[in-house]
Amino acid sequence: MKVKQIEHIGIAVKSLDETIPYYEALLGTKCYNVEEVAEQKVRTAFFKVGEVKIELLESTDPEGPIGKFVEKKGEGVHHIAYAVDNVNEALTEAEESGLRLIDKTQRKGAEGLNIGFLHPKSTHGVLTELCSEGDK
Repeated sequence: MKVKQIEHIGIAVKSLDETIPYYEALLGTKCYNVEEVAEQKVRTAFFKVGEVKIELLESTDPEGPIGKFVEKKGEGVHHIAYAVDNVNEALTEAEESGLRLIDKTQRKGAEGLNIGFLHPKSTHGVLTELCSEGDK
């Protein structure tokens, strides 16, 4: 698997409305996109910092993955996402190399990206997301 760059860093938050102003002030830039990904039970907000994005994640359902994360661990870094050419191929390579997968095949994520997650138990405790442009 060849990683092209860090795509984004995902940060779980309780409230986008409360957190966006902090990041706008800290980063000196405006949030450029807020969207809901209903199937993942999350609202996202994005900031561009150089070539990397910061993704804020707010749960839309306490039983969703972000809701459970915030309840158990509080707000904070949730995952690191890496850009790859093709998520399905990268997931196959990761599994063949012995990594544990959360997703066996890609699914749709925010900003039209294809995404797939590697389990933190096989990535030294870091929830790892692989991303590629849609329709690949």
